[in-house]
Amino acid sequence: MAYLATLALARGRAAGLIATLGVALGLGVHAVVTSFGAGELLLLYPWLYEILRWIGVGYLLFLAWEGWQTKENVPNRKDLNSASGQLLLRGFLSNVFNPKSVLFFVSVVPTFVGLAPGHPDFRIQMAIFGSVYLGIATVIHTAIVVLAAQLRPWLLEGTHQNTVRQALAAALVVVAVWLIWATKH
Repeated sequence: MAYLATLALARGRAAGLIATLGVALGLGVHAVVTSFGAGELLLLYPWLYEILRWIGVGYLLFLAWEGWQTKENVPNRKDLNSASGQLLLRGFLSNVFNPKSVLFFVSVVPTFVGLAPGHPDFRIQMAIFGSVYLGIATVIHTAIVVLAAQLRPWLLEGTHQNTVRQALAAALVVVAVWLIWATKH
């Protein structure tokens, strides 16, 4: 969410919405992979979860570093068409490597399913719950992007724009540190 807000502030609503689509695709991957038993793999091989966790933290720190750069180093809105694929990929990567999202799909969503993994209807129920979650999350992410884009002119006009960008980058670092603490075993 912090990444989407930062992106919408820096590059506008369209860029944020493209990244939101990427985030939704990442959530979709979590839903599909979990319905096929990936949660069991993470329980059997905790090191696999740790790898995912540290990739996610590293990616957030990369996004923070990138956000720290001055406005002169940031592509302008005219480059949006050429950057759409990159924005989609970044949204996807920011969520597919999000350990909190992985944990949610592995530990929380299955508790709503009345069947054990391996039961023929387990995948159908996981698909339903995963779709509902994906829909709700996408609506929330879209609202965050629209709100941030509305605040963009107010926050990023004038001489304080680099200060705001760097403050948002620092917020991403805080989120990365929180992620390290909140997702440890």
